[in-house]
Amino acid sequence: MRYEKQSGVPQFECTEYEEKNKDYVVLIPIINEGERIIKELKRAYKYNVADYADIVICDGGSTDGSIKENKLKKLRVNTLLVKQDLGKQGAQLRMGIWWALKRGYKGIITIDGNNKDSIEDVSHFIEKLEEGYDFIQGSRFVKGGKAINTPFIRIISVKLIHAPIISITAHQRFTDTTNAYRAYSRRYLIDKRVQPLRDIFMTYELLAYLSVRATQIGMKACEIPVTRTYPKMGKTPTKISFFKGNFELISILLKNARGTYNPK
Repeated sequence: MRYEKQSGVPQFECTEYEEKNKDYVVLIPIINEGERIIKELKRAYKYNVADYADIVICDGGSTDGSIKENKLKKLRVNTLLVKQDLGKQGAQLRMGIWWALKRGYKGIITIDGNNKDSIEDVSHFIEKLEEGYDFIQGSRFVKGGKAINTPFIRIISVKLIHAPIISITAHQRFTDTTNAYRAYSRRYLIDKRVQPLRDIFMTYELLAYLSVRATQIGMKACEIPVTRTYPKMGKTPTKISFFKGNFELISILLKNARGTYNPK
Protein backbone atom coordinates (compact mmCIF):
# COMPACT_ATOMS: atom_id res chain seq x y z
CA MET A 1 0.00 0.00 0.00
CA ARG A 2 1.24 3.46 -0.88
CA TYR A 3 0.81 6.41 1.48
CA GLU A 4 1.03 9.84 -0.12
CA LYS A 5 3.10 12.61 1.43
CA GLN A 6 1.34 14.64 4.10
CA SER A 7 2.44 17.29 6.56
CA GLY A 8 5.17 15.80 8.73
CA VAL A 9 5.09 12.39 7.04
CA PRO A 10 7.02 11.46 3.87
CA GLN A 11 5.55 9.47 1.02
CA PHE A 12 6.18 5.77 1.52
CA GLU A 13 5.28 2.26 0.47
CA CYS A 14 4.00 -0.21 3.06
CA THR A 15 4.12 -3.99 2.70
CA GLU A 16 2.51 -5.81 5.61
CA TYR A 17 3.51 -9.46 5.95
CA GLU A 18 1.39 -9.89 9.07
CA GLU A 19 -1.30 -7.99 10.94
CA LYS A 20 -0.59 -6.23 14.24
CA ASN A 21 0.24 -8.98 16.76
CA LYS A 22 1.76 -7.19 19.77
CA ASP A 23 1.25 -4.06 21.84
CA TYR A 24 4.74 -2.80 21.02
CA VAL A 25 6.75 -2.34 17.85
CA VAL A 26 10.47 -2.26 17.02
CA LEU A 27 11.30 0.23 14.28
CA ILE A 28 14.61 -0.40 12.49
CA PRO A 29 15.71 2.42 10.14
CA ILE A 30 18.14 1.20 7.47
CA ILE A 31 19.79 2.28 4.24
CA ASN A 32 22.03 -0.19 2.40
CA GLU A 33 23.07 -2.13 5.51
CA GLY A 34 23.80 -5.28 3.54
CA GLU A 35 24.56 -8.34 5.67
CA ARG A 36 24.51 -6.28 8.87
CA ILE A 37 20.72 -6.01 8.92
CA ILE A 38 20.34 -9.70 8.09
CA LYS A 39 22.67 -10.63 10.96
CA GLU A 40 20.68 -8.37 13.29
CA LEU A 41 17.39 -9.93 12.25
CA LYS A 42 18.88 -13.40 12.75
CA ARG A 43 19.79 -12.38 16.31
CA ALA A 44 16.25 -11.13 16.81
CA TYR A 45 14.96 -14.46 15.51
CA LYS A 46 17.32 -16.42 17.77
CA TYR A 47 16.16 -14.52 20.85
CA ASN A 48 12.45 -14.55 19.90
CA VAL A 49 12.12 -10.77 19.81
CA ALA A 50 8.95 -11.13 17.72
CA ASP A 51 7.32 -12.80 20.72
CA TYR A 52 7.50 -9.43 22.50
CA ALA A 53 7.08 -6.86 19.73
CA ASP A 54 6.31 -6.59 16.03
CA ILE A 55 9.46 -5.96 13.98
CA VAL A 56 9.21 -3.29 11.30
CA ILE A 57 11.91 -2.21 8.83
CA CYS A 58 11.95 1.52 7.97
CA ASP A 59 13.97 1.57 4.77
CA GLY A 60 15.34 4.78 3.32
CA GLY A 61 15.52 3.40 -0.22
CA SER A 62 18.13 0.65 -0.12
CA THR A 63 19.57 -0.55 -3.42
CA ASP A 64 21.81 -3.37 -2.15
CA GLY A 65 19.21 -6.15 -2.22
CA SER A 66 19.40 -6.67 1.55
CA ILE A 67 15.65 -6.49 2.16
CA LYS A 68 14.28 -9.26 0.00
CA GLU A 69 10.78 -10.32 1.00
CA ASN A 70 11.54 -14.00 1.45
CA LYS A 71 14.38 -13.23 3.89
CA LEU A 72 12.30 -10.78 5.91
CA LYS A 73 9.37 -13.16 6.22
CA LYS A 74 11.58 -16.05 7.34
CA LEU A 75 13.12 -13.82 10.02
CA ARG A 76 9.68 -12.82 11.37
CA VAL A 77 9.66 -9.24 10.12
CA ASN A 78 6.08 -7.98 10.42
CA THR A 79 6.14 -5.08 7.95
CA LEU A 80 8.42 -3.27 5.51
CA LEU A 81 8.10 0.50 5.10
CA VAL A 82 10.05 2.10 2.23
CA LYS A 83 10.46 5.89 2.17
CA GLN A 84 9.95 7.44 -1.26
CA ASP A 85 10.68 11.03 -0.35
CA LEU A 86 13.30 13.47 0.90
CA GLY A 87 15.12 13.16 4.22
CA LYS A 88 17.37 10.75 6.05
CA GLN A 89 17.03 9.08 9.45
CA GLY A 90 14.58 11.66 10.80
CA ALA A 91 12.25 11.15 7.85
CA GLN A 92 12.47 7.37 8.18
CA LEU A 93 11.57 7.58 11.86
CA ARG A 94 8.68 9.96 11.20
CA MET A 95 7.37 7.51 8.63
CA GLY A 96 7.62 4.68 11.14
CA ILE A 97 6.20 6.63 14.08
CA TRP A 98 3.18 7.84 12.11
CA TRP A 99 2.45 4.35 10.84
CA ALA A 100 2.94 2.77 14.29
CA LEU A 101 0.65 5.27 16.00
CA LYS A 102 -1.96 4.76 13.29
CA ARG A 103 -1.75 1.02 13.88
CA GLY A 104 -2.38 1.51 17.60
CA TYR A 105 0.84 0.45 19.31
CA LYS A 106 1.26 1.35 22.99
CA GLY A 107 4.97 2.05 22.62
CA ILE A 108 7.79 2.21 20.09
CA ILE A 109 11.34 0.88 20.37
CA THR A 110 13.94 2.10 17.87
CA ILE A 111 17.27 0.48 17.08
CA ASP A 112 19.87 0.95 14.36
CA GLY A 113 20.00 -1.69 11.64
CA ASN A 114 23.79 -2.15 11.55
CA ASN A 115 23.98 -5.02 14.07
CA LYS A 116 25.88 -3.03 16.70
CA ASP A 117 23.17 -3.20 19.36
CA SER A 118 21.83 -5.97 21.59
CA ILE A 119 18.41 -6.40 19.98
CA GLU A 120 17.85 -9.26 22.41
CA ASP A 121 17.25 -6.60 25.11
CA VAL A 122 13.97 -5.41 23.57
CA SER A 123 11.94 -7.03 26.35
CA HIS A 124 13.70 -4.85 28.96
CA PHE A 125 12.53 -1.69 27.19
CA ILE A 126 9.00 -3.05 27.18
CA GLU A 127 9.23 -3.73 30.92
CA LYS A 128 10.06 -0.06 31.53
CA LEU A 129 7.25 1.10 29.25
CA GLU A 130 4.87 -1.12 31.24
CA GLU A 131 6.17 0.48 34.44
CA GLY A 132 5.04 3.87 33.16
CA TYR A 133 8.22 5.38 31.74
CA ASP A 134 7.76 7.54 28.66
CA PHE A 135 11.34 7.68 27.40
CA ILE A 136 13.86 4.90 27.95
CA GLN A 137 17.42 5.40 26.72
CA GLY A 138 19.64 2.39 26.16
CA SER A 139 23.14 2.93 27.54
CA ARG A 140 26.37 0.99 27.31
CA PHE A 141 27.84 3.20 30.04
CA VAL A 142 25.50 2.42 32.96
CA LYS A 143 25.95 -0.55 35.30
CA GLY A 144 25.33 -3.74 33.34
CA GLY A 145 25.92 -2.12 29.97
CA LYS A 146 28.81 -3.08 27.70
CA ALA A 147 30.84 -0.96 25.29
CA ILE A 148 32.80 -3.37 23.09
CA ASN A 149 35.52 -2.12 20.71
CA THR A 150 34.14 1.43 20.88
CA PRO A 151 36.52 3.82 19.09
CA PHE A 152 38.23 6.09 21.62
CA ILE A 153 37.17 9.26 19.79
CA ARG A 154 33.52 8.19 20.09
CA ILE A 155 33.79 7.62 23.83
CA ILE A 156 35.32 11.08 24.25
CA SER A 157 32.75 12.81 22.04
CA VAL A 158 29.80 11.15 23.81
CA LYS A 159 31.04 11.64 27.36
CA LEU A 160 32.51 15.13 27.00
CA ILE A 161 30.27 16.77 24.40
CA HIS A 162 27.05 15.01 23.41
CA ALA A 163 25.87 13.61 26.74
CA PRO A 164 26.58 16.77 28.80
CA ILE A 165 24.69 19.00 26.34
CA ILE A 166 21.70 16.64 26.17
CA SER A 167 21.67 16.21 29.96
CA ILE A 168 21.67 19.96 30.59
CA THR A 169 18.92 20.47 28.02
CA ALA A 170 16.82 17.61 29.42
CA HIS A 171 17.38 18.58 33.09
CA GLN A 172 18.24 14.92 33.74
CA ARG A 173 21.51 13.04 33.40
CA PHE A 174 21.92 10.73 30.43
CA THR A 175 25.11 8.87 29.56
CA ASP A 176 24.75 7.42 26.04
CA THR A 177 22.86 10.04 24.08
CA THR A 178 24.06 9.19 20.56
CA ASN A 179 22.59 5.72 20.97
CA ALA A 180 19.44 5.31 18.87
CA TYR A 181 18.45 2.22 20.87
CA ARG A 182 15.61 3.66 22.95
CA ALA A 183 11.86 3.50 23.55
CA TYR A 184 8.98 5.95 23.62
CA SER A 185 5.50 5.63 25.06
CA ARG A 186 2.48 6.39 22.93
CA ARG A 187 1.48 9.00 25.50
CA TYR A 188 4.75 10.83 24.93
CA LEU A 189 4.60 10.78 21.13
CA ILE A 190 0.99 12.03 20.85
CA ASP A 191 1.34 14.82 23.43
CA LYS A 192 0.60 18.22 21.87
CA ARG A 193 3.73 19.61 23.52
CA VAL A 194 5.91 17.16 21.56
CA GLN A 195 4.66 16.86 17.97
CA PRO A 196 7.41 14.66 16.46
CA LEU A 197 5.72 14.57 13.05
CA ARG A 198 7.15 17.77 11.62
CA ASP A 199 9.24 18.25 8.49
CA ILE A 200 11.91 20.08 10.49
CA PHE A 201 13.17 16.63 11.54
CA MET A 202 15.07 15.44 8.46
CA THR A 203 18.35 13.97 9.76
CA TYR A 204 19.41 13.52 13.41
CA GLU A 205 17.28 16.33 14.86
CA LEU A 206 14.48 14.02 15.97
CA LEU A 207 16.72 11.78 18.09
CA ALA A 208 18.22 14.79 19.86
CA TYR A 209 14.82 16.39 20.38
CA LEU A 210 13.07 13.30 21.72
CA SER A 211 16.00 12.73 24.10
CA VAL A 212 15.15 15.91 26.01
CA ARG A 213 11.50 16.75 25.49
CA ALA A 214 10.02 14.09 27.79
CA THR A 215 11.67 15.40 30.95
CA GLN A 216 11.16 19.01 29.88
CA ILE A 217 7.39 18.48 30.03
CA GLY A 218 7.43 16.42 33.22
CA MET A 219 7.31 12.89 31.85
CA LYS A 220 9.28 9.96 33.25
CA ALA A 221 12.59 8.97 31.68
CA CYS A 222 15.37 6.52 32.55
CA GLU A 223 18.31 4.59 31.13
CA ILE A 224 18.74 0.84 30.96
CA PRO A 225 21.89 -1.18 30.22
CA VAL A 226 22.49 -2.43 26.68
CA THR A 227 25.46 -3.72 24.72
CA ARG A 228 26.91 -1.88 21.73
CA THR A 229 29.61 -3.72 19.78
CA TYR A 230 31.84 -2.27 17.08
CA PRO A 231 33.77 -4.57 14.72
CA LYS A 232 37.39 -5.25 15.69
CA MET A 233 38.60 -4.58 12.17
CA GLY A 234 37.42 -2.66 9.14
CA LYS A 235 35.24 0.36 8.62
CA THR A 236 33.09 1.57 11.51
CA PRO A 237 29.40 1.09 10.59
CA THR A 238 27.96 4.61 10.75
CA LYS A 239 26.20 7.12 8.51
CA ILE A 240 27.85 10.14 10.21
CA SER A 241 30.95 11.43 8.42
CA PHE A 242 33.80 12.44 10.72
CA PHE A 243 34.03 16.15 9.90
CA LYS A 244 30.81 17.29 8.20
CA GLY A 245 28.57 14.84 10.06
CA ASN A 246 29.94 15.68 13.51
CA PHE A 247 29.81 19.42 12.81
CA GLU A 248 26.15 19.11 11.82
CA LEU A 249 25.49 17.00 14.93
CA ILE A 250 26.93 19.67 17.24
CA SER A 251 24.87 22.32 15.44
CA ILE A 252 21.73 20.24 16.05
CA LEU A 253 22.61 19.86 19.74
CA LEU A 254 22.98 23.61 20.17
CA LYS A 255 19.73 24.35 18.34
CA ASN A 256 18.03 21.73 20.50
CA ALA A 257 19.40 23.37 23.65
CA ARG A 258 17.97 26.73 22.51
CA GLY A 259 14.53 25.17 22.04
CA THR A 260 14.56 25.54 18.25
CA TYR A 261 12.65 22.29 17.74
CA ASN A 262 9.99 22.88 20.39
CA PRO A 263 6.46 23.33 19.01
CA LYS A 264 5.62 26.98 18.54
